[in-house]
Amino acid sequence: MGKAGRNDLCACGSGKKFKRCCATRTEQSTSGKLMLIAVVGAMLGALILGFTSMTDDSAPAGPGRVWSPEHGHYH
Repeated sequence: MGKAGRNDLCACGSGKKFKRCCATRTEQSTSGKLMLIAVVGAMLGALILGFTSMTDDSAPAGPGRVWSPEHGHYH
């Protein structure tokens, strides 16, 4: 059997046209997967950016950094 057209009866047996029944489900699942991929990618990017922007206070003082004995880290 070929691909169902938009105006053909839906194969699920609901009696509705394909465009009103199962066509919207297949379109939503595709857009949902793309949205999930985008959200996961953004979260991973934020995590990577967060980890790379952390500074190590035990690192030797760089130019302009001064040890603060009150706070126990470099400023």
